[in-house]
Amino acid sequence: MTKEFYLKHHTFHIKAIFAVLKDVFEKNVYADKAIEKVMKANKYWDVKERGFVSDISYDMVRNWRLLFISAGMEPNAKLVDKNLWMIFGTYLVFDGYTLPESNYFKGLNEKKIVSQLQKFHKIRKIRESVPDWLDELGEKELGKDWDKIIRSLNQKPTTILRVNTLKTNTKELQQLLEVEKITDTSSIIWSPDAIELKYPRNVFRTEAFHKGLFEVQDASSQMVSEFLNVQAGMRVVDACAGAGGKTLHLAALMKNKGRIIALDVKEKKLEELKKRASRADVRIVETRPIDSSKVIKRLKDSADRLLLDVPCSGLGVLRRNPDSKWKLNMEEIERVKTIQREILTNFSDITKVGGKMVYATCSILPSEGEEQVKWFLKLAGDKWNLVGEKRYSPEVYHADGFYMALLERMK
Repeated sequence: MTKEFYLKHHTFHIKAIFAVLKDVFEKNVYADKAIEKVMKANKYWDVKERGFVSDISYDMVRNWRLLFISAGMEPNAKLVDKNLWMIFGTYLVFDGYTLPESNYFKGLNEKKIVSQLQKFHKIRKIRESVPDWLDELGEKELGKDWDKIIRSLNQKPTTILRVNTLKTNTKELQQLLEVEKITDTSSIIWSPDAIELKYPRNVFRTEAFHKGLFEVQDASSQMVSEFLNVQAGMRVVDACAGAGGKTLHLAALMKNKGRIIALDVKEKKLEELKKRASRADVRIVETRPIDSSKVIKRLKDSADRLLLDVPCSGLGVLRRNPDSKWKLNMEEIERVKTIQREILTNFSDITKVGGKMVYATCSILPSEGEEQVKWFLKLAGDKWNLVGEKRYSPEVYHADGFYMALLERMK
């Protein structure tokens, strides 16, 4: 169904989009939670209706600054329905549609909108809809590459699956998905367990998902576990495991042999990890909440491999979380950098002598990646050695932005 059809027959769906926008920009709710809220309130919607509301909500959040200014909004304009209809009309023009005849768009001049869009296309921070401070920071840290990187991060992401190699393989999973009418999938050369979906689908309803044959995980994120170079039978610690996407991948790479200790400060996330591990038939993971410093001390000198997928700004995953650029600020980035250094300092000795550690962030900023590793190596002296590092930049790999460094403990 076209946008014109929904405008003519289903203004209710557009009102739902407005509810999302109000939650995101007035109540500071995360976009995924705001969308989840309207979906729960409209359980009778079919797949197309859900896709329409979700896709446009994300697209408008992604391009909010450009749409807001091009609609002629004053900086402090309230998000009343009248203004939201003006912004929505601007979005239609931005997305290549001719404005339909409607009282909702009174006051909007299509030619003026086009003129404004062309004008602001020359101004990067407005064209890519980022705050001034972020545009300045990106240029400062990334120089001439910032323009290409932020443009890539402002694109709609694709759905990427990680094949659970404990149960299946890439080719077999693609065949099983075809039976469930998910076609046009392709493998990704540089990420061996990744499958890309050409068209977005609700893969969580598939039989293949419920059988634990795959997880949803970006291709560059998958490479973090690959970079740790684990082997079957090893003792591995995932110190910032969260809900366990990388933990489960490590278990598959280890062929379910050995032991993985998954740590996190949030016990609720570890409970989710247990459920996912059960579905994936992962049997080598033990979860431990970090409820005191003793948890880390007891693990000292014990791990063949240590993964530190540390908290970060999340600037590498703006494609998936476009609202986060409006929730971030410099103070928060400085705060997470301090946390990163604390984790490196306090957790690194979990690795035994001769063992290896990966430090990883889903950030595009060198100050959260390369510079943090340099700082740690200087602090550690000859105790640690840098084996190698890799950066997956979004404009090169058309994936989330990730940095990872592999270090070996020498003493």
